[in-house]
Amino acid sequence: MMEDTPNYKAGYVALAGRPNVGKSTLVNTLLGQKIAAVSSKPQTTRRRQLGILTLPQAQIIFVDCPGIHLQHHKLGESLNQTAEEVISDVDIIAWMVDGSAEPSGDDLQARDMVIQARRRKKLLVVNKMDRVPEENQPAAVERYHSLLPDAHPVVISAETGEGLEVLTAAIIELLPEHPTYFNDDEITDLYEREIASDLIREAALKHLREEVPHALAVRIDEFKERDDGKTYVAATLFVERESQKGIVIGQKAEMLKRIGTSARMEMEKMGDRSIFLELRVKVAKGWRDDPDFLNRLGFQITQKANRKKR
Repeated sequence: MMEDTPNYKAGYVALAGRPNVGKSTLVNTLLGQKIAAVSSKPQTTRRRQLGILTLPQAQIIFVDCPGIHLQHHKLGESLNQTAEEVISDVDIIAWMVDGSAEPSGDDLQARDMVIQARRRKKLLVVNKMDRVPEENQPAAVERYHSLLPDAHPVVISAETGEGLEVLTAAIIELLPEHPTYFNDDEITDLYEREIASDLIREAALKHLREEVPHALAVRIDEFKERDDGKTYVAATLFVERESQKGIVIGQKAEMLKRIGTSARMEMEKMGDRSIFLELRVKVAKGWRDDPDFLNRLGFQITQKANRKKR
């Protein structure tokens, strides 16, 4: 058993940063398989998810939390609150940034949240450096390092895998000595049903225009094994306006079919089984600012996230 290894280390690492800096891509790459939805559009991740990397000398439990951003509705407040709770309850905080871009207001919001966790060990993970010319890389790192000087910077590309061995070594160096928290064969804490919801939303983000994605939510209505060996999955896609419903369905339901095909292929790849996926679309007006609806979707809108703005 790995936990019997002398000086074995284990602990939790929060991947904190603004939306779309590559947190989910990093987890998928490190684990060698897809457990988290990714998209070129921000706020793909809307829930806390563990990615468990078990090595001979350490078990690193990555906590991929929602992107931290300047919120404009109760959903955004809830996502930020989830990220804040994760950051306050881990061994290491990895502030992840996009080295190919200038720091934004969302980056500064994430940085401030990281700074507030004063007793946590911190790393600065500068991602997407494959997009930065080599001669410009030192300046790109310094732009962010100057904002969080006490965090050790690590340069990576989650997409190509560059720098991930250095990142892993830096994390292990900071981890406490502890036996494993999870069995060697566990890679995440979410059930297939929950991951299926994220994969459907990922497929929708991939195919839909800019005005729809943030107003889209997915609910899994049914997830069960059938006698014919297939897994039957029924899901509802919620949008905020009738016009968005038309966009999601498309002419002759072509867009919905495209979303369903993409999602089904990813779900079959994940579960190594045949999937029968049935999708429908409903309008839930203003759902992102509806605490009851958000709670039903599992966003856990608390008193803090539900407070009225003054």
